[in-house]
Amino acid sequence: MRTINGVGNIASNLSLVRTEVIVTPDFAAAADLGVTSTAIGETLRIATVGDYEQSLAKLNLDKRQVPIVVKLENVARTDLSVLERLAVPGTKGPVMLGQVAKLELAAGPSIIDRHDRVRDIHFEIELSGLSLSEAKAEIAKLPSLKHLPAGVEQDELGDAEMMTELFQSFGLAMLTGVICIYFVLVLLFKDFLQPVTILVALPLSLGGAFLGLLVGGKALSMPSMIGLVMLMGIATKNSILLVEYAIVARRDLHMNRVDAILDACHKRARPIIMTTIAMTAGMLPIAMEWGSGDGSFRSPMAVSVIGGLLTSTVLSLLVIPVVFTYVDDLEQFISRTFKRVTGKEEA
Repeated sequence: MRTINGVGNIASNLSLVRTEVIVTPDFAAAADLGVTSTAIGETLRIATVGDYEQSLAKLNLDKRQVPIVVKLENVARTDLSVLERLAVPGTKGPVMLGQVAKLELAAGPSIIDRHDRVRDIHFEIELSGLSLSEAKAEIAKLPSLKHLPAGVEQDELGDAEMMTELFQSFGLAMLTGVICIYFVLVLLFKDFLQPVTILVALPLSLGGAFLGLLVGGKALSMPSMIGLVMLMGIATKNSILLVEYAIVARRDLHMNRVDAILDACHKRARPIIMTTIAMTAGMLPIAMEWGSGDGSFRSPMAVSVIGGLLTSTVLSLLVIPVVFTYVDDLEQFISRTFKRVTGKEEA
């Protein structure tokens, strides 16, 4: 990980090691002599640390009891020859520890952490000029993570876990917002198909937002997601202006479809462009990180809004009229088919 540019200090709980005695039982020899691994562990624990307090003998004084702890001297803990001569109880009588286990001095973890009841080794990484999403992408490309040993899994904690949950929550919020917008438009236009024309503006604006983040060199983060939610409302409003005016012109002014669409584009282009200019001018200082405060945190939000507005303004005036004609043709086809079917049934 230290080879990745933009990654600062890296700390791991695995790096906190200390010298310890590693005991590896010889299970074949232990089985022959009737010694269990529990007996080996109990013998070493009592000899080095002492027994549990409730099992210790007590020295009775006038007003208190003093537990008597019997254990090896501290020097003997590092002398493997002394530990190997410890007597371990077995079904065939006591045996020396060295007969049923191998002892060696080695480095081991000073603390063992667990997450979801699984052994956990975590890394704490400081970012220096690299966003969290970019750091995750670069770390995921490391060969050691692409070919993890059997039984080893990668999981995300801390800020990485929060970012993943945040994106999932924003995705659910945006989906819920689109569904709510659709039902409101159905009630407004009293039609199930024409609201689809208005919702076409959403992917047009989202594509521009992602393009703006790419051009501006900004990462997809929480502020940029907030900008996408803002963008959904503005893009939908601009699309409503076009579609509503075209429907009203056909219904009240008795225009044909082509004339109604052209008239809507001519008369509604000005307020749509004015909205885009006003929003772009208002967001430009934030996008350029002008002024005091943490501009780098809010800049992705402004960049996504500006990029989405610019593309949705241009594409809405070109794509929405075309989609309106296709949806209108589909609506008329469904209406004719329904009338023909119901007419046959009555006949």
